[in-house]
Parts: sequence; structure tokens; C-alpha cells
Amino acid sequence: MSNLSDGRIGAGGVLRAIAASVLAAFLAGTASAQSLTEELAWAYAITPGPAPAAPVDDGTKYTLPGSDKTFTLDQIRNRMGPADWFPGDHPSMPSIVAVGREQAGIWACSLCHYPNGKGRPENAGIAGLNREYFIQQLYDFKNDARQSADSRKPNTPIMAGFGHAMTDEEIKQSADYFSAMKWTPWIEVVEADKVPKTRAAGGMWLRLEGADAGTEPIGKRIIETPKNTEYTERLRNPHSGFTAYVPPGSIAKGKALATAANGKATQCTVCHGAELDGLAVVPTLRGRSPSYIARQLADFKQGTRHGLWSPLMGPVVANLTADDILNLAAYLSSLPPSP
Repeated sequence: MSNLSDGRIGAGGVLRAIAASVLAAFLAGTASAQSLTEELAWAYAITPGPAPAAPVDDGTKYTLPGSDKTFTLDQIRNRMGPADWFPGDHPSMPSIVAVGREQAGIWACSLCHYPNGKGRPENAGIAGLNREYFIQQLYDFKNDARQSADSRKPNTPIMAGFGHAMTDEEIKQSADYFSAMKWTPWIEVVEADKVPKTRAAGGMWLRLEGADAGTEPIGKRIIETPKNTEYTERLRNPHSGFTAYVPPGSIAKGKALATAANGKATQCTVCHGAELDGLAVVPTLRGRSPSYIARQLADFKQGTRHGLWSPLMGPVVANLTADDILNLAAYLSSLPPSP
């Protein structure tokens, strides 16, 4: 029988060595994933501790400039038929977009993504995406092929649950609706050494107010925050966009990665087009949320997004660092939407 005394390892030793190797690789991968998501914490805005209670609806009717509608807080945030402040902005919404399907537990798409598809940093801007790409992403959610690199992100499994419950017809209807709308400017990107002090709230960074207000160094972060906190957080105004503060020089660094041969990654223009406005089922990257872009690059890199076309991104993101991802997100979000 083999033993360690003569320099050979028996079968049990081989199995233990293999197990140790697999465990080490798993732990290394886990540590790598944790390190990446920790460095990209700005893209997730995870609320520390339990989520605060929503403001109580006291019956007050709210209004917005340019809208003749009035809604209470509960009407504004109704999961099965949220406020539509500007119905003239968009085509007639299919039922799945306007009110969801309560018996299946599917919320209205318009709650999180807004009736105009602009969305917010904690989810995604989906207006103007290629229809076939849009459909495939919902099937990827349905097939559990899209999870978050940061398992604490709460709305990713919620979206996967919607994908499971949606019918083929509902998927097509939502794709027809959102892909038919044009993506227009929504996020102003500003290079800055200092940024407003903020707090994480439901996946979004909100400016501190009162005695806590002020500025702080941006560091290695992108801070994407509403232009008007009240309009966005409380009233869900689909006309009120965002400012993304990015580190000085990050846009130029991101442009070099995205458009020029660099020895680190295939430039984005190879697949997403010379103007980065998409090719066939490959999506546009122009003017979208930098928080969302960073999270998707992390998902591809960590393998938590592994849908039908995801393997194409694997080699592209393999060598990207958290700094590279930040720079790419800054550059891509700074591009104006295609005319």
C-alpha cells in the first residue's frame, strides 16, 4: 500500500489533495467576487441594515409641473398600477406594463422602470433596447441565468421571479412596448473631485440634507444621484433625471478601453458598433446608467450573468479591474443617446 514515507500519496491522499485544491479555488473565487463587489460598492448602493419604512400615506394629493394628474403616496407606489403622471408621453401600455398580473405576483413594469422606460440606478433604463435582445433577457431571468454578483442586491431575485411567472405573450408585449420608445438624455455625467454627501437608500444614492449636507472627495466611485430627490424618491417623476459624478480623467480612460486596442480587453466597438449604439441583438451602450453598466460588467466577470449570449463577454471582461469597470461606466454613460 502506498504511503507518504516513500514519497507517494495513496488514493485517499489524492482525493484529499483534489478536494483541497477545489476548495482553495472556490474560496479564491469567492474572495475575488467579494473583493470586486466591495470595490464597486458605489454601483450597488446597498442600504445598511433593515430598509426604513415607507412614508405613511396621509391622504395628501400630490402634483407635478406639467401634469394635470394628482395622486396620493399609495397610488404613486402601487405595485399593481402605479401613477402615470404623463400618459401623453408614451403609447398605450399593455396590461403587464400598466398593472402587472396580481394573481401571479408580477408587479407593473412601469413601477420600477417608469412608463417611459427610463428607470432608475437601482434597476435599468430599458427604453429603446433591441426587441430581440429585450426578449432574451427576460428568458434569461426566467431560466435563472441572470443573478447579481452581489447577492445582497434585493431586486435581482425579484426580477427573476417575474421572469418565471411571465407568459410568452407578456414577454413579447413588454418587449414591443419598451423597444418602440426612443432613449433620450436622462443622465448628466460630471467629472468632479468632490461630490455631495449621500446615503444609500434602496439601491440609490440620495443627497444628505440639513446639517449633514456638504461635499466629500469622490475617491474611486461614481455617485449617481437624482437631480431632485423629492421628485424621484417620493413622487417617482419620470421627467426628473440624474447626475452621475465621476472621477476626473475617468471618461478619457474609459474611452481608451472602449475604443482602442489596449492589450487588456477587446474594445467595446468591435461588437457594439463603431458608435456604440448597438449592432443587431447587441445592445446600445450610450447614455445608460453607469451604476447599471458597472453591475453588468461585474456580473459577466463573476459568471452570475450567464445567459444565451453571455459567453461572448467572458473573455472581454476577464482582465478588467474595478478601476477599469469604473472608467468604462463613466465613458459609456457620458455618451449622448444616438439621434
